[in-house]
Amino acid sequence: MNHNPDKSSSFKSGDHDHKNSVPRTESLKSSKEKDPAAADKNETNEQGGEAKEAEIKYTLEKAWEDIQHFLSGEEGLEIPDIIDKYLDLVEHKVSRLEVPEKSKGCPVPDPEDDGWFHKVVEQMSKLHRHVSIVFKSDSNRGPLINRIGRIHQRVMSYLEDEFRVLLEESRTVEAAADQSPDAGQDQAKEEPNFPGYSKQVLATLNKISKLMISGGYEFECYEVYMVTRRNTIEETLNKLGFEKISLDDIQRMQWEAMEREIPPWVRAFKECANIYFSAEHKLAQTIFSDNPSVAKSLFANLIRVLFLQLLNFAEAVALSKRSTEKLFKFLDIYETLQDHSSAIDSLFPEECAKELKAELTATRSKIGETAICIFCDLENSIKSDTGRTPVPGGAVHPLTRYTMNYLKYACDEYKDTLEQVFKEHSTSKPRDYQGNSQSNNDENQSPFSRHLIKIMDLLDSILEAKSKLYKDVALSNIFMMNNGRYILQKIKGSPEIHQAMGDDRYKKRSYELRNYHQSYKRETWMKLLDCLNMEGLNVNGKVVKPALKERFKSFNAKFEEIHRTQSSWVVSDKQMQSELRVSIAGVIIPAYRSFLGRFSGYLTPGRQTEKYIKFQPEDIEAYIEGLFDGSTSSMPRRKA
Repeated sequence: MNHNPDKSSSFKSGDHDHKNSVPRTESLKSSKEKDPAAADKNETNEQGGEAKEAEIKYTLEKAWEDIQHFLSGEEGLEIPDIIDKYLDLVEHKVSRLEVPEKSKGCPVPDPEDDGWFHKVVEQMSKLHRHVSIVFKSDSNRGPLINRIGRIHQRVMSYLEDEFRVLLEESRTVEAAADQSPDAGQDQAKEEPNFPGYSKQVLATLNKISKLMISGGYEFECYEVYMVTRRNTIEETLNKLGFEKISLDDIQRMQWEAMEREIPPWVRAFKECANIYFSAEHKLAQTIFSDNPSVAKSLFANLIRVLFLQLLNFAEAVALSKRSTEKLFKFLDIYETLQDHSSAIDSLFPEECAKELKAELTATRSKIGETAICIFCDLENSIKSDTGRTPVPGGAVHPLTRYTMNYLKYACDEYKDTLEQVFKEHSTSKPRDYQGNSQSNNDENQSPFSRHLIKIMDLLDSILEAKSKLYKDVALSNIFMMNNGRYILQKIKGSPEIHQAMGDDRYKKRSYELRNYHQSYKRETWMKLLDCLNMEGLNVNGKVVKPALKERFKSFNAKFEEIHRTQSSWVVSDKQMQSELRVSIAGVIIPAYRSFLGRFSGYLTPGRQTEKYIKFQPEDIEAYIEGLFDGSTSSMPRRKA
């Protein structure tokens, strides 16, 4: 036989462990040194055993030559006496394959015996087939036919065990390869398509399959192959982290547990589609090379069960309760099913491929439809945020952060997939969508882009409503500026969202942001400038001191009010914070410096000046620089 001697030697019967034995020459030499007489006796026994073995080999071969004449019909219908002698020799030889009942391993012949066992199996199959047909109705030949049948069944049973052991050998070699990186690399270089099987083992498996099929044991051959390979594949999937779980168990899982199972499922599905399906297909073709239809059938039946098992997991996930945080795991499953569907067409027989493709398409559709529902549920989560408590300081609302980060991640990581999902599985356009006048190309946008815009428009309307919760109109504008800026920054940081929205909508949002800025200044700082109005201060060419004093008092009071009110307001974006400060300073500082320079001299130096001129331009500038950081600070001290 041709399979690996190290592996097969563990199946031999005998009085010692093959792995721990020493070479025969060394053993004899050692025995002679200890007891020369005993050694001579042992050597004589060994030589006698070898002579007996040589006689059996010769007699089996010679007896079979004589039987060949009988099988060819040259001897007529008379059964020659050599058949009984041949059967005696076969039984004697096969008896050496017996192993103790409690021993591990299977009775497999020694590979050093030049393949005699496989020759005997082939001979017994021919003999059994011939006598069963020729002497079927001859009752006188019954005992001999029965004896031939028993021996044939016996050798076939041993052959079946050998087939099973060699098929299981892949798991043994893989385990050894896991512990020895070098061995694993050598094995991969030698046979990358059949991990764990050497060329010798593959040749032997091919030979055994032919012997079992030609000997009438095709059912046993197919069953052993299916069971052994199924166990091996399941062990492989377990190593990838995916374990067989029933549909009921998956549906009873909490989402946290189910979520942990999805990455191993994705990895297992990819490995199967990219590696294991192809390897199993080629393995079946190699072992059953004389029976291509059998190879296809065994492969299809074996992988079909595994494939449906993988799809069942995806089906169960699709039936779980919907929530927005599940979207991305659903899309991972969808992408996996989509990207690896082509493996079915190239490997499976037409009818089986058609069935599995239909199952995969149905599962993918369920995942896609559920993903759309989950994405659309984002609308409900936005609408359901009905809190009446305004965000302190007019800062970015948590709803804005959640929605924009959700949309950004969805677009950055899954935009192409979402486009495909909405295109293939959406039943209708987003409801109640109101296009704007500057977007005449809405009809040319993809279903996903339209729905993305709808969600962002909905967010805008919710934020507009929440801005009304602020009693101070200026703070309401700060709130809209903060949220508008945050949204724009997310759009700017995501080319996918920007592309989906289009330049027109981006420009419109930028324009709205500037309007909120201007509105804020009108509500706050422009009213402060009214105090610096020179109207009514000159009468008949003279400055009216009471009116001037009132203007300074009014300016000081409003300035202090602005500080007291807005010291805790927040502008999160540092760039916008700087832009606001520069804009405010550009309006107030020059106007105040001019007013102060023109009219401060009309106040009596000393107590009067200190009473009405509380701030120098530098004081106001320092105050402005301290705005919008969200910390309450005291009024800057007047500089000397």
